[in-house]
Amino acid sequence: MSETTRIGLTDATDLLIRAFSATGLGQEQACAVAAALVRAEAEGQVGHGFSRLADYAAQVKSGKVNEAARPRAWHLSATQIAVDAEHGFAFPALDLGIREGLETAGQFGMASVAVTNSHHCGALSVQVERIAKAGFIGLMMANTPKAIAPWGGAAPVYGTNPIAFATPREGADPLVIDLSLSQVARGKVMHAKKSGQPIPEGWALDADGQPTTDPEAALAGSMMPIGGAKGTALALMVEILAAVLTSAHFSIEASSFFAADGPPPGVGQILLILKPNSPASDFALRLEELLAHVTAEQGTRLPGARRLDHLARAEAEGLDIPNNYLAVAEELASSPTA
Repeated sequence: MSETTRIGLTDATDLLIRAFSATGLGQEQACAVAAALVRAEAEGQVGHGFSRLADYAAQVKSGKVNEAARPRAWHLSATQIAVDAEHGFAFPALDLGIREGLETAGQFGMASVAVTNSHHCGALSVQVERIAKAGFIGLMMANTPKAIAPWGGAAPVYGTNPIAFATPREGADPLVIDLSLSQVARGKVMHAKKSGQPIPEGWALDADGQPTTDPEAALAGSMMPIGGAKGTALALMVEILAAVLTSAHFSIEASSFFAADGPPPGVGQILLILKPNSPASDFALRLEELLAHVTAEQGTRLPGARRLDHLARAEAEGLDIPNNYLAVAEELASSPTA
């Protein structure tokens, strides 16, 4: 494991903004991507943090990511919003979609946001938490490049296709649930490869369908789904909502989020934003009643508890970033602007 250096959240964000700006990325995209990566790192989602910088930068330089993308949003109906990410990074498109979605849900009680021509959207928890902090319930799904085989098959068809949910709470941080439909997010396998570490058994299969602890072999093979056949059924559901409904590329069509060559991945994301309170339901009280039942037994905890611990520590102490990732960021930030 490489040695680390501690860096504050503000300094980390500024460093990534400068690094992305030096690749030629516009200010709006640079700020949105940097903020998302630092937030994911602070949550303990290291596969969606600084480890992505070199791959992201290479894709900007190769033209796989549209450095001049300016996301566009329009209403398909009163409550349905479409967003075209224009093959730029997903984060500015999600910023726009969530802004429009919150305004619409505030007026009509709900909104759906369909993002197309998109890219890797990182930790979904970052996005749905913003919705919950605004007082709404958020549900998000995303398709990703192929990584999971249909149950009974060997060749990947579905992505890891994550799902996330967040709800506001009275007097407490939002409840946030974020899960990949593979045993672990594929970004953790890539992080293990870059860090020179093996992966645990049960995470992935190699190209021959055999269990492996070699991250490189795992990336050439397939990820194990959660829950066996049920996990692949959920992956299909996400594929329909995040790719078919949004007119985005299927996972099997999408190019890699890691490689600089090839066309833009063109994946999709779908968000549902709901206003929780209605005359027929005292949402806040009923939610806390339910959560009290969940935590009543000794040894239980709510989903996301570790994430909140990571955030509190990061906000108080800063981030411990592997030195090899910091070196990439500093080299990019000090290079002439493209």
